[in-house]
Amino acid sequence: MRRKHKLLVLALFAAPLCYAQTKTDTTAVSNLEEEIQLENSSFVLSESQLNQDDDQTVNVIQVGSANNVYTNNIGYLWSPVRFKFRAYDSRYNDVYMNGVMVNNIENGRFNFSTIGGMNDATRNQDAVSPFEDNSFSIANLGGSNNYDFRASMLPAGHKATLSGANRNYTLRGMYSYGTGLTDKGWAFFGTVGYRWANMQTAAVKGTFYNSLSYFLSVEKVINDRHSINLATWGNPTERAQQGASTDEAYWLANDRQYNPYWGYQNGKMRSSRVVNNYEPTALLTWDYKINDKMKLTTSLIGKYVMYSATRLQYNDSQNPAPDYWKNFPSSQYDVWDIENIQNWDYGIGAWQSYYDYWTRSDANRQIDFDRLYAANRTNNAQGKDAAYFITARHNDNLNLRLGSTFDYSIAKNLKWRVGLQLGTNKGLHYQTIDDMMGAKYMHNVNNYAIGTYMPGSDHSYYNLYDKLYNGDRIIGVGDYFGYDYSIIVRDVKAWSSISWDKGIGHYFASAKIGGTQMWRNGYMNNGICPNYADGNGHEVRFSYGKSQKAGFLDGGAKLGATFNLGRGHGINLGAGFETRAPYASTAFVSPEMNNNFVKNLYNEKIVSAELGYHLNNNWLQLNVTGYYTHTFDGTDWQNFYFDDVNSFTYVSLTDISKSYYGVEVGAKFKITSNLDITAMTTWSDNRYDKDSRCVYMLSTQGTENQTICHNEGMREGSTPLSAYSLAVNYRINRWYLSLIGNYYDRIYLSYSPCQRYEENVATVTADPVTGNMVTTYDVPEQSRGKGGFMLDASIGKQIYIGNHPMSINLTLTNILNNRSICTGGFEQSRSNYSTRKNGTQGNERIYDFRMNPKKFYAQGINFMLNINYRF
Repeated sequence: MRRKHKLLVLALFAAPLCYAQTKTDTTAVSNLEEEIQLENSSFVLSESQLNQDDDQTVNVIQVGSANNVYTNNIGYLWSPVRFKFRAYDSRYNDVYMNGVMVNNIENGRFNFSTIGGMNDATRNQDAVSPFEDNSFSIANLGGSNNYDFRASMLPAGHKATLSGANRNYTLRGMYSYGTGLTDKGWAFFGTVGYRWANMQTAAVKGTFYNSLSYFLSVEKVINDRHSINLATWGNPTERAQQGASTDEAYWLANDRQYNPYWGYQNGKMRSSRVVNNYEPTALLTWDYKINDKMKLTTSLIGKYVMYSATRLQYNDSQNPAPDYWKNFPSSQYDVWDIENIQNWDYGIGAWQSYYDYWTRSDANRQIDFDRLYAANRTNNAQGKDAAYFITARHNDNLNLRLGSTFDYSIAKNLKWRVGLQLGTNKGLHYQTIDDMMGAKYMHNVNNYAIGTYMPGSDHSYYNLYDKLYNGDRIIGVGDYFGYDYSIIVRDVKAWSSISWDKGIGHYFASAKIGGTQMWRNGYMNNGICPNYADGNGHEVRFSYGKSQKAGFLDGGAKLGATFNLGRGHGINLGAGFETRAPYASTAFVSPEMNNNFVKNLYNEKIVSAELGYHLNNNWLQLNVTGYYTHTFDGTDWQNFYFDDVNSFTYVSLTDISKSYYGVEVGAKFKITSNLDITAMTTWSDNRYDKDSRCVYMLSTQGTENQTICHNEGMREGSTPLSAYSLAVNYRINRWYLSLIGNYYDRIYLSYSPCQRYEENVATVTADPVTGNMVTTYDVPEQSRGKGGFMLDASIGKQIYIGNHPMSINLTLTNILNNRSICTGGFEQSRSNYSTRKNGTQGNERIYDFRMNPKKFYAQGINFMLNINYRF
């Protein structure tokens, strides 16, 4: 590793000696700016802070419309805090490749990390805002992107890149080569890259990163009408995750990047949360130029996703998480309310003892793997199942999609487009034993159900067939555990748009219609939800086998116009309405247990509008946009371990109604030919307009509980709702310098539904005047994170070695080392009361969960040094 660092330093210092030209080249500097923005785009920055089953990088929206200062810069400038465009979930952002949609059919999102490490292949894209017409789609609420992977459109020549950073990875190397279109009608482009960090060098202790990326595209222009392109890519990646924790944990560790997911085993660092992800993909495209006015583009894409994420689990033993609430000093003495009647005489002494233990050594606040192995050896001697073990949760899928677009220039100022998207996806969801941690015995048994049911009862088996046909078999590494099912989704979407110019206006109108079908196929007969025979001798498939099929018809329309008022002034406006089929990922109450669809499952309805003003002259480019979106009849789903009742819980929210609105401003001032200033701001809000219906199921009971979730007024979590930016950019003699100040505010954390169930917040009291019983609701306020100021900078230089350019750029983020900016997090789904049997409320706990949400914080000062050479 030292040799690699030496080569990096030598390359940096040798470059000025090779400098041969001083002539200002604005194109070169512009390319350098583009490279700096691409290297620091959001899907590169945020891979260290990820959820267990759903990477948070999928919640990044890449807008990037070149016609708008604001949308063209937010992905680059505000990526360190994982800013969400208009606070939308990324399922409202569509991603296409050569005209075919590539969002995950099951959950509607696209994971940008799957194209990380192949930067030169992803440069060529068409990104449009929500109300911009385009040649490949009807733009979604969060905009749409189309990557052009045709070999003839990718850069020709050789390019070698070497990077060093103190972010998610430490070292990166990339090489790409393209031929351009040859005289014989062939074009080739390929790139390969590798990103690496170990637990000692990664920015977050206890994480590591190993990722190999590759991309190959081959194109044949058959004649002046037909061309065929085949592209394939993938990036097998293994990385360790960072976990969110409480402010108390960060204070005790004296580190806002404290990571509870790792510990020591035999004196060596080991992570309990490791993700393996590989999505080999192939894309075939046929371009058919029918005549000078008509063109047909058809693409077929196929990929197989292999995704797994490990988790440390325990069985009839103590929770091994170092930041488990009972391990904190505040679990012994209520520091938030010293008058709490639960505070006992010796509580302060216990608090001090816990504090001393946490702060005594690094090992004391991490996972003690040696202790866990010792517990399993004890269980082995007693013939018991593993006390501790590691599982891998798999979310694989096989996806095929076909996209075709017909483009017809009817007249000089009149264009008509029609498109078709067909898709099918089989999602495979299962859990396996990844590591027995020295244990000899393990059964596919729901130990959380023991206590509610007798040991050995049918209810305690994740798969009844293990008991009935497999002799109560012992399972081991690689065997399925807990759940195994697939979700199949098929969809078809057709769209059409027409655009025309008349007078001072450019207009477009578009419409779409689609159909979606989905069902679940269970491969385990869950003892909590077993199949049974009805009175007519037919089997009711409650958990094992195929569910019923659900079908939905959706569609919508959009209208937009842009008016050129002269002298650079213009107004743009748009409005739309659509109904959207629910995603399969939210359509089942508890897919890990049974086939039941969510009750009150309807199409989501969306009304949206936008009004903007723009000015473009020799010294100023200005965009001001106001927007409003209202969604209703939405559906959401989540699951988590609910420690109050020692059970996993599955929560479905329906009848969701939200409003999104705000103002966006972007301005670029050209001071001189070498100096410009970019200023941006947004003030936005989004909130639940009313309380939602809720159905939740416990993994130990199998019964559906209906309630109301009092979430009115809750906001979208883990994104600043207000952000402000000022950037100064200077260019001279192939130097590029940029200084950027950003301020973030109004950051909410993801709210906990179970803290807002009606039965948990309702109090019935007698009115002192009338004597009537009155119900009041003590709904907790949504937890928030702290914002703040962040200063960033970039400096780049392009030189020539012979006739070939070398670019060197250094990007510094959070120069002032402000580690107090919250970049996301969530409320804990726990109550402040102990729970007795049958769900009755017990005594108030000393530990206050409402005061202890789990958070992520911005990394301190970090850098990326990037050197590339084209030849």
